[in-house]
Amino acid sequence: MTDVVVTGLGATTPLGGDVASTWAGLLAGRSGVRRLDNDWIDRYEMPVRIAAQLAVEPTEVLPRVEARRLDRSEQVAMVAAKQAYADAGLDEDAVDPERLAVIIGTGIGGALTLLHQDDLLEVHGLRKVSPLTVPMLMPNGPAAHVGLAFAARAGVHAPVSACASGAEALAWGWRMIKSGEADVVIAGGAEACITGITMAGFAQARTMSTRNDAPEEASRPFDGQRDGFVLGEGAGILVLERAEHAKARGSRIYARLAGIGTSADSYHITGPDPEGTGQARAINAALRSGGLAASDIGHVNCHATSTQVGDVIESVAVHKAIGDHPVLTAPKGSLGHLLGASGAVESIATVLTLRDGVIPPTANLRNPDPGMLHDVVADTPREVKLTAAVNDSFGFGGHNVALAFTPT
Repeated sequence: MTDVVVTGLGATTPLGGDVASTWAGLLAGRSGVRRLDNDWIDRYEMPVRIAAQLAVEPTEVLPRVEARRLDRSEQVAMVAAKQAYADAGLDEDAVDPERLAVIIGTGIGGALTLLHQDDLLEVHGLRKVSPLTVPMLMPNGPAAHVGLAFAARAGVHAPVSACASGAEALAWGWRMIKSGEADVVIAGGAEACITGITMAGFAQARTMSTRNDAPEEASRPFDGQRDGFVLGEGAGILVLERAEHAKARGSRIYARLAGIGTSADSYHITGPDPEGTGQARAINAALRSGGLAASDIGHVNCHATSTQVGDVIESVAVHKAIGDHPVLTAPKGSLGHLLGASGAVESIATVLTLRDGVIPPTANLRNPDPGMLHDVVADTPREVKLTAAVNDSFGFGGHNVALAFTPT
């Protein structure tokens, strides 16, 4: 039976420009949420004036010419992918291009390019529109550019399943390796769409926190006083590899992606099934495909976004699928909600929890919602010894993805 292992990690987030700084921020319970100073905040009279912007601008990392040809979502994908590829110790001779795939999901894609180029068209006319507009705005742009950069020929794919996109990319990568289609898959998620229209849309839907005077305290998953999520941006990329291939080249292995599970609620375009049934089915499928029992799962890295409805439903789903024994945490208290990148960045956190034996705290969790059915790590990191852990990701449209990881 082919095992799928994680051999490389890369990230750029509101907590740091790489994996190490992001992980340190999570362990410290630090918040990446800040007050925005964009001119459109006042122009549109935005009720939400906070977001979790990148700690390090991609233009500080990428060559100037390369960055100019990429949408911001593509820039963050490239930054994280280069980190992950280098971290995996891969070079041009380490993997046959025809056995290398790229799968990078996004929830929205090149929204910033679309808006900017439309402004140019409206104000200055056709001649000012960039010929690179479509390659920069298309949702498969992050995957396509990373695929070109690393000469991936086994396949380049771009799941678009809202906030579950990054996790679905990892599930897709697992399937490609298991089916023998690839030996190595560069997989994850990227998102960068902090702008007027997205902020306005979420604000009108009343799903975002309005704690404008206390931005670092705004994202508070599982807390009884939560009032909505905080929009963030960033990317997370993992290198998945066939275990035999990784061992043959003497690679370091972080963890095993033991099993994956996907399902659909078929309940509501934005709201989760209040019974948590679809989420529980995804978790059960991850355990089943990974050959794991519910008793093996000691920790769940939760999707919990800090919304009134979603957080407690996830606890209900975990209880249905696994029981009341797993210890939970929710990285979005520190990171904000990275939309299509969240599942991948939070999978990195799950892998590092297994590696280091420590669960990062849920930031801003002071008074747990009385509907919670589980112990949630808060205040300080908690040392643990785990047999297996699950990462949850859910998205608008009823997309559910669960990923089960085990130590090496």
